[in-house]
Amino acid sequence: MAIERVERLSESDLADLAEATDAAIIEGGGFGWLEPQGRGALERHFRGVLLVPERELFVARLDGHAVGSAQLVRPPRNNEAQAFGATLTHAYIAPYARGFGLARLLVRRVEERAAALGHRVLNLDVRETQTTAIALFESLGYVHWGTHPYYARAKGQTVAGHFYFKTLEPGRGRSTGELIDGAV
Repeated sequence: MAIERVERLSESDLADLAEATDAAIIEGGGFGWLEPQGRGALERHFRGVLLVPERELFVARLDGHAVGSAQLVRPPRNNEAQAFGATLTHAYIAPYARGFGLARLLVRRVEERAAALGHRVLNLDVRETQTTAIALFESLGYVHWGTHPYYARAKGQTVAGHFYFKTLEPGRGRSTGELIDGAV
């Protein structure tokens, strides 16, 4: 088991990620997609992710194979007012690789990287139908701050979305509480 931040993907990684992503989509995850996308579309997607300067891709591996991923999205450089926060998005583990603690480890690695980059808050959102993901995020200390009743459409139904945040502590320096609450 391993989680790694990647800057390049091999052809076998791309094939593994395409398979894992389609499996997650079929199972009801899949970060916005409702139908399997196929290898070509997903390879283009992941190659594109690697080109965006504000995105970092994390890959979960089981027995050396890519079985899931997550993305850390930083605000663009011109958004100084929100530079203290980042977003965890597109997090999933293929159904056939669950039960090993990879999802928890994946989220923790993204949190660690966000904190190392100086972000003090990590945001995320998830469809209300993704109950396993919701349970994971809540068990990791994410705070539910709101619900959007018309967040998505899936299988002909309107689905609510839940919004979460978690404060992150830096390895050194002023605590997040001091900065957010304005204490000196």
